[in-house]
Amino acid sequence: MSGRVLRLLLVLVLAAGLGGGAFWWLTEPKRVDAASLPAHTADLANGERMFWAGGCASCHARPGAQGDDKLVLAGGLELPTPFGTFRAPNITPDRATGIGGWSLADFVTAMKDGTSPDGRHYYPAFPYASYQRMRTEDLIDLKAYLDTLPAAENVVAGPDLAFPYNFRRGLGLWKLLYLDGEPYRPSPAYSEQAQAGGYLVEGPGHCGECHTPRSVFGGMERDRWLAGGPSPEGKGTIPNITPVAGQFGEWSEGEIAYALESGFTPDYDSLGGSMASVVTNWSHVPAADREAVAAYLKAIPPIAGP
Repeated sequence: MSGRVLRLLLVLVLAAGLGGGAFWWLTEPKRVDAASLPAHTADLANGERMFWAGGCASCHARPGAQGDDKLVLAGGLELPTPFGTFRAPNITPDRATGIGGWSLADFVTAMKDGTSPDGRHYYPAFPYASYQRMRTEDLIDLKAYLDTLPAAENVVAGPDLAFPYNFRRGLGLWKLLYLDGEPYRPSPAYSEQAQAGGYLVEGPGHCGECHTPRSVFGGMERDRWLAGGPSPEGKGTIPNITPVAGQFGEWSEGEIAYALESGFTPDYDSLGGSMASVVTNWSHVPAADREAVAAYLKAIPPIAGP
């Protein structure tokens, strides 16, 4: 082997090593330092409010659960997507198979950074791209409320994904694109009521996860916020909920708030599909929250879409 070829091989090996090191550094899962958490006494009533606004039972209750059984968040619901099948995990206080052994920092890290207690990236089927907007105090309240719910021992299988989606470390690059770590920042042009509604929509309610179209990499296209598009689960279309004339924009604030409480639309139809579960959840939140969401949805810019 000539000296020139040997030098070329050494350069290629060095470049590969540097590239691999840079990739590993860039994709390092982030964690919240326990010392950075605010001093806050948990408010269980607010934690329950966050629970219903976030629709936790819709994904984490056992499939087919009804009534009080929906408060047993043992997981198992399958979520088929174009990337593969995800399964909602057990988030009951069970220490062996749920989140009963998690510290508060573990919980906040999962919700804001999408990182598991053992240092793995969570897939964004868990909507931490929205939950990152939540106030840490609200997350502390939510964890306290979840700890009051029934424990259930239930091991849930991981996702079924093909390469390259099963390469979990690569999610660090996805997070560089779509996870900015910023809290909710309300538009000063909106009323106080609309600003409060924006927090509920963009944070705990994670409405954009379904109602905002996604890029080829599965991230929300923020320039088409709430403009509707293909269902993230691969079937059907999610409607546009911006105030577009002739569509959802014709609904009044009162009609939007009532639909969130009752499931009935202004034309005497009823909300179906996954929205039926959303209505069940939002019927439990204070009326002022539903009214705030309605004010926000009337305040945002109209964007043409489905």
